[in-house]
Amino acid sequence: MAQDSIGLSSDYQFWMQKLSVWKQASTLETQQDICLYLPQFQEFLRQMYEALKEMDSNTVIERFPTIGQLLAKTCRNPFVLAYDESQKILIWCLCCLINKDPQNSGESQLNSWTRGLLSRILAAFRSDIKEVDLFTQGLGYAPADYYPGLLKNMVLSLVSELRENHLNGFNTQSRMAPERVRSLSRVCVPLVTLPDFEPLVEALLTYHGQEPQEMLWPEFFDAVNEAFLLRKICLPVSAVLCLWLRHLPSLEKAVLHLFEKLVSSERNCLRRIECFMKDSLLPEAACHPAIFRVVDEMFRYALLETEGAPEVLAAMQVFTRCFVEALEKENQQPKFALKTYFPYASPSLVMVLLQRPKDIPQGLWHRPLKRISEMLKEIVEDETQGSSGGPFESWFLLAHFGGWADIAAEQLLTSVGDAEPPEALLWLLAFSSSPGDGPQQRAQTMVEVKAVLSHLGRLLGSPTPSARDLLAAAGESGEGDPRPPACQQLTRRLLLNFLLWAPGGRAMARDVITLMARTDEIMHEIVGFLDQTLYRWDHLGVDAPGSRKLARELLAELRGQA
Repeated sequence: MAQDSIGLSSDYQFWMQKLSVWKQASTLETQQDICLYLPQFQEFLRQMYEALKEMDSNTVIERFPTIGQLLAKTCRNPFVLAYDESQKILIWCLCCLINKDPQNSGESQLNSWTRGLLSRILAAFRSDIKEVDLFTQGLGYAPADYYPGLLKNMVLSLVSELRENHLNGFNTQSRMAPERVRSLSRVCVPLVTLPDFEPLVEALLTYHGQEPQEMLWPEFFDAVNEAFLLRKICLPVSAVLCLWLRHLPSLEKAVLHLFEKLVSSERNCLRRIECFMKDSLLPEAACHPAIFRVVDEMFRYALLETEGAPEVLAAMQVFTRCFVEALEKENQQPKFALKTYFPYASPSLVMVLLQRPKDIPQGLWHRPLKRISEMLKEIVEDETQGSSGGPFESWFLLAHFGGWADIAAEQLLTSVGDAEPPEALLWLLAFSSSPGDGPQQRAQTMVEVKAVLSHLGRLLGSPTPSARDLLAAAGESGEGDPRPPACQQLTRRLLLNFLLWAPGGRAMARDVITLMARTDEIMHEIVGFLDQTLYRWDHLGVDAPGSRKLARELLAELRGQA
């Protein structure tokens, strides 16, 4: 607390000096400085309120003798009053100065003075136009006694002017001067969260002049983006698209903001992740290739930094699913070639991966799976011989559409014991689980998977296989497993698929999972598998009521234990 007190006192002196400089906010430099510091000053006011509310009015005056000067100067600054929640917090601070039971004339005078400031603030944006003269002057209008209705009309007039200028194109005589457009964006920085100014904010974002340089203030983009991310302003997709196309830092902040929400949300819940994705508008905006490429690169870096963390991989797959849905809704006739979204990938491979499994009869799923495997194998083998990109690029493309690898695992399990497992599906599973392996390591993984499938097939004919028999068949022998971690994870997924699909497996699913979940990491892996499987089945419309019911029950039980 002592350190907080010292810090607040230091900040107090800094802001007193700033407010003195801001007193005459008539110059461009001063206005720019105010706009630059508005977020920090609001945070100072919030900290000040947290301190004041713990004191009585006498203690406040004793601790901060010049508090009246600071709050009075703040009340006279229209930029501060217009910015976000500063006006509300300022009112809270002033209320802390009021003595409910004044004991002398000094306390009564303080109460009267404080109430006067409160009245001034509450009237500032209703009928006292002196507080908004600065803005009307900055917009090019002469000072007058405006009313709120006229302020709204003024905004609508500016919106119409911007739109007409946009339509006039190269007619330079009727176009709004770039300096005026820039001035408009500067004036709007502290006003972006006010409902009356939303049409002007949207018009500025969607306005494009003929100048080679960006006309709008960078701080305007920052303010709008922050307000949008914090849901303090509502903008149509077209305006958000313009914002992110015109200002790369805003797009990057939007993606990071989404990542932060995903990290802080419930682990292994793809439905919630899908809601976050759609609410962010990033999948819709990604229909423009420039935005898709930025988001995609940030997912790439996240995967590399986390060494392919399952949560990041699942989030990217959900984003891709939402993006493809948005693309299908928007484009009856595609505006951009697929090459613009995946410039380094084989167009024919992208076309196969983009096929929706639910549009293909389930009995024919083996055909696209075989085609995907063959094309990837050809590309990867060429890359290992020295061509550019490396296996990671091919895996990264497949990872976007990870549902195909999951379907390959299910295809192998549902046909276990009937015939020799197809080499194409074995190769696809081995590659998707560990793309960095060389040909020999991948071949060894395929041998391991084939052996697991063979053991599980034999257990299907056993009348009463035990949970330990199933674990042994999958090579889950406990400590000291010599297989690589990726191979262990792959065989666990095969065993989990077996438990969901095979009648004999469902009866002992709980016992197997209890024995398998030796660590918290494996427990989270199993929960993630069940959540992803149910999410994928919902989107595919898989008709397997018994398997669905078991997966839901297991998922609920494991989440209850976590």
